[in-house]
Amino acid sequence: MPVNDDSKVHPWISKGSRIISENRIFTLKTETFTSPKTGLDHDFYLLEAGDWANIIPLTKDREVLLVKQFRHGTNRMSLEIPGGMVDPGETPEQAGARELIEETGYKGSEIIPLGRVEPNPALFNNYCHTYLAKDVIPVAPGAPTKLDGTEDIELVKVNLDQIPGLIAQEKIVHALVIAAFYHYFMTYAPTQGGKKNV
Repeated sequence: MPVNDDSKVHPWISKGSRIISENRIFTLKTETFTSPKTGLDHDFYLLEAGDWANIIPLTKDREVLLVKQFRHGTNRMSLEIPGGMVDPGETPEQAGARELIEETGYKGSEIIPLGRVEPNPALFNNYCHTYLAKDVIPVAPGAPTKLDGTEDIELVKVNLDQIPGLIAQEKIVHALVIAAFYHYFMTYAPTQGGKKNV
């Protein structure tokens, strides 16, 4: 289907919303929209959340720093890249750099934006911003991580070339992590003249 401005699909019109529940992570609300096709009203459950940021930490030796942690939604371990919420008053880039230090104890020589995605536009109103941290090194020798009280993280180093296989084998299944690596490989994929360097 071609992408153009002459779409036959039109925006729905909001008739108002009502907050059901609020917490520090998101606001759950119901919002009534009028269908431009039928003229009928429908209620939708929506989650309003602040933006998120994740970051691919890459060493000079082309090792990626992954974090393994338990995820309560799926009730199992998850292999991911550092990431989290963008706090009030900080940019997504600052949030990505902060999460990198907090979860791994490493920092990058340069933070490069790779792209952003809508995590689930059917429910959420936010973006997840992805960054690359180049030439990461420990903040200080033996630098500890600064985990939240509910975080318990294991640092896992893998060669960058192993990432596609880990995704194919469903060792990495977090959608936002896979999207992050998509952005990375689309930017730094092999070309006829050889690999682009980061």
